[in-house]
Amino acid sequence: MPTELELERAYDGWYRPRSGRFGGPGDSLLRKLRAGLATRLAKTAPNGPILDVGAGDGTLVEALRAAGRDAAGIERVPSPPWVTETALADVEGQWAGIVYWHSLEHLRGAGEELRLAVSKLSPGGILAVAMPNAASMQAAVFGDRWFALDYPRHLVHVPSSALRSRLAELGMSIDRVSYWRGGQVLFGWLDGFVGWLPGRPSLYAAIRRAPARERPMSTSARIATLAAACLLVPLALACAAFEVACRRGGTVYVEARHV
Repeated sequence: MPTELELERAYDGWYRPRSGRFGGPGDSLLRKLRAGLATRLAKTAPNGPILDVGAGDGTLVEALRAAGRDAAGIERVPSPPWVTETALADVEGQWAGIVYWHSLEHLRGAGEELRLAVSKLSPGGILAVAMPNAASMQAAVFGDRWFALDYPRHLVHVPSSALRSRLAELGMSIDRVSYWRGGQVLFGWLDGFVGWLPGRPSLYAAIRRAPARERPMSTSARIATLAAACLLVPLALACAAFEVACRRGGTVYVEARHV
């Protein structure tokens, strides 16, 4: 388990620069996807505020507010409006919805965090969790080179069954389980296949802006990596579709309701 200093270095600067993380249409595509999630949560959650835990740059919070919902976020390094630096234990009030969009795996005590989240939900409140699925086919194929391991930032790696079992233990009624809605399914395969090529190029680095890369990448290497990824899209699509059909997708999205 990394120390706090190691974690600070892992999140420092390049990981989420103010200028944006992804090149081309990447950041705008993420905003559209978050808007879709916000629309869904705005319809399924009862009346009341919604909290985004691990809100990042606040994209989901802004989308929820644009959808007409009162929303706030918490993050280890806050910067946008409506996002504060605090722990869930210190957040007051009851919430109609609490969201962990690829943030639960960043927490040391994920199981206890879920218990705390449930205690802060109002009756009928929604708990939405998206996270990597350690029981996925891509995790088995790529092993310690699986994209979603993301050491040292990801501290918890669990199969989807463990997440669902924990929510059931906490008395939550599971409304929806999706092995596609959690995102990164296709990309997990693409990144893994590209990483098998000579020199082990990183597709994740190639799609990020220069200030958002952990290490420098030449223009020629970036172009070659992106070109290889384009050629591998059909194979990655087939693998992603197969693992989703087998309910072993690279990520899992779970909506559970407080009863």
